[in-house]
Amino acid sequence: MNEKRTALLTVCLLGAFLLTFSLWAYLKPDGAFSQSERRKLTPKPRCTVESIYSGRYMSDFETYAPDQFPLREQFRTLKSLTSLYLLRQRDTNGVYLAEGYVSRLEYPMQEDSIAHAARRFDYLYDTYLSGTNCRLYLSVIPDKNAFLASSHGYPALDYGAFTQSLREKTPYLTYLPIGDLLSLEDYYRTDLHWRQEQLTDVAARLLEGMGAEAPGTFREETLPTPYYGVYYGYAALPMEPDTIRYLTNDTLESCTVYHYETGQTTGIYDGEKGAGRDPYEWFLSGSESLLTVENPHAATDRELVIFRDSFASSLAPLLVEQYAKITLVDIRYLSSTTLGKYLTFTDQDVLFLYSVPVLNHSDTLK
Repeated sequence: MNEKRTALLTVCLLGAFLLTFSLWAYLKPDGAFSQSERRKLTPKPRCTVESIYSGRYMSDFETYAPDQFPLREQFRTLKSLTSLYLLRQRDTNGVYLAEGYVSRLEYPMQEDSIAHAARRFDYLYDTYLSGTNCRLYLSVIPDKNAFLASSHGYPALDYGAFTQSLREKTPYLTYLPIGDLLSLEDYYRTDLHWRQEQLTDVAARLLEGMGAEAPGTFREETLPTPYYGVYYGYAALPMEPDTIRYLTNDTLESCTVYHYETGQTTGIYDGEKGAGRDPYEWFLSGSESLLTVENPHAATDRELVIFRDSFASSLAPLLVEQYAKITLVDIRYLSSTTLGKYLTFTDQDVLFLYSVPVLNHSDTLK
């Protein structure tokens, strides 16, 4: 009799649990956006005779249900903690935690991807740069795995071989090394990007390599918005947010930025984006296909063109003092074939500045 009562109680409790969660899931307002994952959540599908008959409703509901499940973020955190600390998995969803930093595995080296990047650079050189008076440079930004992965037993790229492979494929570019100036502390704990306030030596190395003077002095300020980087969402682990610190001075504050996509003019630092979903977009408004920075107080009329990814958003402001104009081009969003509509290459410095994660997955380069 006691066994029957126990079994009945178990069934009742389970039923009550399932009913409660079902009602909760049905009645709670749908979330529109996952801040930790930086993506829109799937809204509730419309239930119609046509969608049920075609099977589309149930297919859409299978996508909707895990996105709108009650306590979704808490269960994601529980799963990650269980995987790492109970099941002793080395990573979760390709993301690992070490020394208080969260990072995503970047391995193995994709030779075909490096070759694709080099072909895109070749196209830019052959179409726009060959035969001009432009001075051409290349620099490769290591991701933080270079300082974290191998020392903690995770597979790591041979960063020297990676850079050498790209250099051999682009002999027309003068290589400017910066990896020796970087360390783990130069990166955000919860994100892949580097910290601007740590990059003055990198900026000086690049400027001097291009025949310009090192940057002047800056004052450091702090963005009040807490920064939960992209790896924070991937890991779903309880971590304190990063703090974004930035460098400025009178010259930077006098500069204007023209955004070709919107036709708008802003400052170097974008207050609206800095208070938004991704505070890293505080730097030059984030990833945009094409923009120019004008410096009215430049000591020379020199111009710089940077072919870049998102890492350059925080570095480019540190180069501004030595140039009257800096143009940033992101061929992940702007096709190389259309670049001639916007730019004329004559006597500029041209820097190809790309991070290892983009070069190792360069199918995004157009």
